[in-house]
Amino acid sequence: MRLPEQGDLPSIYLHPGELVICEEPTRVVTVLGSCVSVTMFSRRLKLGAICHGTMPRCKSLKQCTELCIDAFKFMDCAIRHMLTHFREFGILNRDIEIKVFGGADTLQSKSSNTIGSQNIKVTLDTLGREKLNVMAADVGDNFGRKLIFFSHTGDVYLKRLNKATYRYQP
Repeated sequence: MRLPEQGDLPSIYLHPGELVICEEPTRVVTVLGSCVSVTMFSRRLKLGAICHGTMPRCKSLKQCTELCIDAFKFMDCAIRHMLTHFREFGILNRDIEIKVFGGADTLQSKSSNTIGSQNIKVTLDTLGREKLNVMAADVGDNFGRKLIFFSHTGDVYLKRLNKATYRYQP
């Protein structure tokens, strides 16, 4: 994976269950297996966000009105939080560039309802309910992915990982 020269950008490693919204140019790196990352980008404001969700849906029976400690673990909560922040900046849904990655089935399973496939389904359903268009996606299959997200351009560089190289590394 050859990356463009980006100077001395601050770099963040995004751990599972975390989310970052970047108002300043930042390089964000994360590694996904069955987890899913959604990136959001406003070209007009150069505002970027990325989440690393580990589970599909929050089990809370009530709609979240404030952040709970585990909110960003859940794809539905993480997406809603990023959208709320973008709306606070006056960004319309049609002006948000969305990309989706991950949701691999990294463990052998006879079930078609794996955590990876559930994460993908809830992510796409949530984005659809919000009437957001996904402009790029690399989801499913049985391999991990390393992502590098540039918050000020919306660019995402992806490296597919085979089982021998897939491991959690900050």
